[in-house]
Amino acid sequence: MIDIYVLSREALTDLVKSWGEPGYRADQLWDWLYNRRVASFAEMTSLPKGLRDKLAAETRLGSLELEAEQISRDGTVKRLYRLPDEQLIEAVLMEYDDDRRTSCISTQAGCAMGCVFCATGQMGFARHLSADEIFEQAAYFARDLEARGERLSNVVLMGMGEPFHNYDASVAAVRRLMNDLGIGARHITISTVGIVPMIRRFADEGLQVKLAVSLHAATDRERSALLPVNRRYPLNELIDACRDYSERSGRRMSFEWTLIQGQNDTPAQARTLGALLKGVHCHVNVIPLNPTRGYDGDPSTTDRITSFIGILKEYGVPATVRIRRGIDIDAGCGQLKSEALRRRRSTVEDTSSG
Repeated sequence: MIDIYVLSREALTDLVKSWGEPGYRADQLWDWLYNRRVASFAEMTSLPKGLRDKLAAETRLGSLELEAEQISRDGTVKRLYRLPDEQLIEAVLMEYDDDRRTSCISTQAGCAMGCVFCATGQMGFARHLSADEIFEQAAYFARDLEARGERLSNVVLMGMGEPFHNYDASVAAVRRLMNDLGIGARHITISTVGIVPMIRRFADEGLQVKLAVSLHAATDRERSALLPVNRRYPLNELIDACRDYSERSGRRMSFEWTLIQGQNDTPAQARTLGALLKGVHCHVNVIPLNPTRGYDGDPSTTDRITSFIGILKEYGVPATVRIRRGIDIDAGCGQLKSEALRRRRSTVEDTSSG
């Protein structure tokens, strides 16, 4: 079956015409898909029933199948999707009191970066996602929100995978988010562990998208222990590329700093980070560690977080604590997939032993 979300407007017109329908039916179909954002062909009431039946028989609204869903007490929705080749990916919808509705989406099944405290990094890399598979995660949330009179306001490419390891598909998906879903560039964030050549390439795209870099340590020795990518692209090269991106795009950089009790939350670490970022047009998102089964660290205490932010302020580096969402469910990147894979293995083992 044809995934209808994969088709460009021109391809959609060609398909409709090949069925003997006038070209304007494609415009109506496009409106239902991307403006009214309905969840079924039956809801497309301006289309003749014969065309709706044809669409239902020969196409589908996306290729992602819901494998599991968890809903947090704070309203965060975590979904595990199964792809046609049985790979699993995650997507999250976070709701905030200021009416923001933010989707966090994946760009790869697994991840090759190997960050030690990340559940996705612990599971390894399976494959890249296509631009359409990336886009559809946000489109599904946009569709669900539309049904209850709300709109998807923000998208972050911060789920499973490294967007700049899958550069072409990630940028193509961003352009679709802007053009087809109407998400403004300034409401889209790409998060990277710091693949320097791709940061410089992204500066040439001319997009007003926010760029966030996962930093987590302020010396090469300490960062390389947490993020292996730092051995290839050390901090001096990374910060230089980030400074260049900020200057060329006019956008403020964001740096992600996961605070791990007793490891990277000390006053000395804060001073080293402050010196590293002094003069860079940036903001630091301080994130208490979300524990995973494969990493023994603990999140920092409130007092240590407050002290850390205060020291950064002395260096003119603004920082705020990112509100952690979905703590009562497997909302951390890769956690729901890890649990699903454990259940799969357990089922296989039980079957084999039986």
